[in-house]
Amino acid sequence: MDKKTLLVGVLAFLLIGVVAAVLYFFPGAVNFRGTAYTEPYPPAPEIGLTRDNGTNFRLSEMRGNIILLFFGYTSCPDVCPITMGELKQVLDKLGENDAKKVQVVFVTVDPERDTPEAVQKYVDHFDKRFIGLSGSEAQLQKVWAGYGIFREIAEGTSAAGYLVNHTARITLIDQSGNLRLSYGLETPVDDIVHDIKILLK
Repeated sequence: MDKKTLLVGVLAFLLIGVVAAVLYFFPGAVNFRGTAYTEPYPPAPEIGLTRDNGTNFRLSEMRGNIILLFFGYTSCPDVCPITMGELKQVLDKLGENDAKKVQVVFVTVDPERDTPEAVQKYVDHFDKRFIGLSGSEAQLQKVWAGYGIFREIAEGTSAAGYLVNHTARITLIDQSGNLRLSYGLETPVDDIVHDIKILLK
């Protein structure tokens, strides 16, 4: 065996070893199906809004759980109900034990119509484990800006009145309160479940 062949063999062996080590020590490093944030993972901006019972919700108090965060509104004719239905499927597919470690949070982009009570009633329709949040427009503007949420009022012919164009992505916040992954509209439910299971290991 000449030196060149030997060198190629050694390099190949080392590469296999590196890949194996990464997969062993960082099992989710190359396997996530959502769009991943880069390290160091940015902390999720604080969310301080009102729940239907009048209590204050603070995202920082949810540490230890995985958060699936979505921005929408109760009069949404398509995107929001589709996404809420998919998130319901995510919890169901995770099973009872893992689902207890995951919290779905829905934040309105339509405070003029969406009271805290209306938002919670809306998400309860999909799953009573979901949390629905609203607040003043000033409070929400800060939250929207923190998560890069685009929203604009658009006149339409909807039976519910005006429409609200808005960013339609699910944001996954990990147990340490960091932004880890995001998912576009109609991401396969199994992809989200797959990523959550990696983070729960």
